[in-house]
Amino acid sequence: MTMEYHNPVLLKETVDGLNIKPDGVYVDVTFGGGGHSREIMSRLGSNGKLFGFDQDLDALENVIKDERFVLINENFRYIKRFLRFHGIKEVDGILADLGVSSHQFDVAERGFSTRFEAGLDMRMNQNSELSAYHVVNEYDEENLRRVFLDYGELKNAPAIARTILEAREDGPIKTTDDLKFVLSRFLPPHISNKILAQMYQAIRIEVNQEMDVLKEFLSQSLEILKPEGRLSVISYHSLEDRLVKRFMKNGLFEGEPERDFFGNFSVPFKLVGKLIVPSNEEIKINNRARSAKLRISEKK
Repeated sequence: MTMEYHNPVLLKETVDGLNIKPDGVYVDVTFGGGGHSREIMSRLGSNGKLFGFDQDLDALENVIKDERFVLINENFRYIKRFLRFHGIKEVDGILADLGVSSHQFDVAERGFSTRFEAGLDMRMNQNSELSAYHVVNEYDEENLRRVFLDYGELKNAPAIARTILEAREDGPIKTTDDLKFVLSRFLPPHISNKILAQMYQAIRIEVNQEMDVLKEFLSQSLEILKPEGRLSVISYHSLEDRLVKRFMKNGLFEGEPERDFFGNFSVPFKLVGKLIVPSNEEIKINNRARSAKLRISEKK
């Protein structure tokens, strides 16, 4: 059974950005429904190779049956380790479509969507021990405040954290509807969906350690890309995009790069083109694309 994953975002632009060589080695670290991977495969020759990564067990249903393709059921924070396991030290291009797949949003029991009642889960890897239930019911006030402020960019994070702690005194918060009820005073009708999405985003990022994973992945990408190898990354919120933009510009997540003997900044990438966002036509067809930002860089 193939899982329904909907349309891949910025399909042509993202794969074009990799500048595919028919005999090259490529990695799609967010395999999902396999849309981007199938497009890469269509451009590879008989000696080309594609590795896909996805920690979600559901993605295994979409594996591409082709000897040039290998799907690795692991988190892409381990990209270097598992490529080495397959005898690969360098690659020609890496693609990442960050964020939650449409499929994960549409499976109610996964707890990612604000549209359905579900248990507090939000794990991209169903074998992970940390779930949204643990964050909401077991984190202390300081850590809850950090999660909502850092990852949801919610100014009233201290009040949200206190409210959750007070509600927990009457028993655990078990479902997404329980959480909405507890936090209802922070959800004014005209912007309730937006605020709720920020709350969910904050918890989801914490559960899946998304910022740490992204940093580890980007750092390793720099190590395993060949000179002139391409990195093509789609992000969906400002926290991700800032990290990607900064890393592609400087090769760093904070601070400034070192200057060479002549006073010029020494940076590992050169940017390819400008920021790419979806057309209005694509957004009409695929609402998930509305916040997508694609950045492409080439290793020097």
